[in-house]
Amino acid sequence: MAEHPAYPVGLRLTGRRVVVLGGGQVAQRRLPALVAAGADVVLVSPETTPSVQAMADAGEITWTRRRYQDGDLADAWYALIATDDPEANARAGAEAERHRVWCVRADDADAATAWTPATGHSEGVTVAVLTTSARGRDPRHTAAIRDAVVEGLRDGTLVAPHHRTRTPGVALVGGGPGDPDLITVRGRRLLAEADVVVADRLGPRDLLAELPPHVEVIDAAKIPYGRSMAQEAINNALIEYARQGKSVVRLKGGDPFVFGRGMEEVQALAEAGIPCTVVPGISSSISVPGAAGIPVTHRGVAHEFTVVSGHVAPDDERSLVDWTSLARLTGTLVILMGVDKIGRIAETLIAHGKSPDTPVALVQEGTTAAQRRVDATLATVAEAVRTQDVRPPAVVVVGEVVTVGPPTAP
Repeated sequence: MAEHPAYPVGLRLTGRRVVVLGGGQVAQRRLPALVAAGADVVLVSPETTPSVQAMADAGEITWTRRRYQDGDLADAWYALIATDDPEANARAGAEAERHRVWCVRADDADAATAWTPATGHSEGVTVAVLTTSARGRDPRHTAAIRDAVVEGLRDGTLVAPHHRTRTPGVALVGGGPGDPDLITVRGRRLLAEADVVVADRLGPRDLLAELPPHVEVIDAAKIPYGRSMAQEAINNALIEYARQGKSVVRLKGGDPFVFGRGMEEVQALAEAGIPCTVVPGISSSISVPGAAGIPVTHRGVAHEFTVVSGHVAPDDERSLVDWTSLARLTGTLVILMGVDKIGRIAETLIAHGKSPDTPVALVQEGTTAAQRRVDATLATVAEAVRTQDVRPPAVVVVGEVVTVGPPTAP
């Protein structure tokens, strides 16, 4: 049997009895996929790992708390044998053969009638990789091939065009804080499949260079106090391209819903009857401080963090921020879009009770090659911004957490 390659097949196990013998690490790794497949899983083992027991407690599997007995595989469609008793494994394998139950042997692949492939998933596709024969099995090599294929599908470097008509629509993608590696896997894949990309200035610009030549890139840059594409024009562009049957990605910096006007775009698309998929992104409010060695919370230092927009000054009638209350908080204050207003913000916080000696850090161009960190206090931050020429985009962190880690980015 070992001289012939295995025949690959996908088992549809929904509602069908699957028996797993042994509740150790092998079962812990294989059970989630069996549950996800909808199988009626029966685990036979005197003991299990805590994770497997949690699955049993949640009702995802049925746990029979004893060792294997002859007859346990009756009426099973599929079996996984993974006990630490070689004699019991052999008896169970023989029972599986008698009942014509496809059987995986964790201890002896040559004695099994089925092998478990190295599997991975990417947006509705399952990648399964099998070694051609038991004699040459190399699980690590098989897993490496699986990982390479799945990663290629996810990040768009391995592109498999859709040959059936795709549903037109818009994907609202959070690009993360700036480093192109910090976009989500799903966001990167959607970019690779896009026909049109409407991109913000603060999105991960390096990703645009990787797009195929046929992809149309629309510059929706909103440069502070300079040229900008009105929000209504952005909404109209998304609707127009989607109605042309194109796959549209709206690429935004950070997370679409953290001071990103993403919901305005979702609402406009909904009113136009255009389907929209929202792909969350890593917000600069936590990622940029982290990249600079600043935890927004830390045991014994800060049990809370508050994120506010500083694009309007505290005394501006348009401001919706309760700066008086913020001054009384003992946790961390993260200010986005507040570099040019930080002097007036600092004065307001001090006026309402915040200590002038409260540490402040400004992280400019966070997570990118141009990242730099400037440290100050509430009393000195305005002068630091001026003398150090700190410019947007920069994240301002106020609080004792600034002093927890190293004074400069690692």
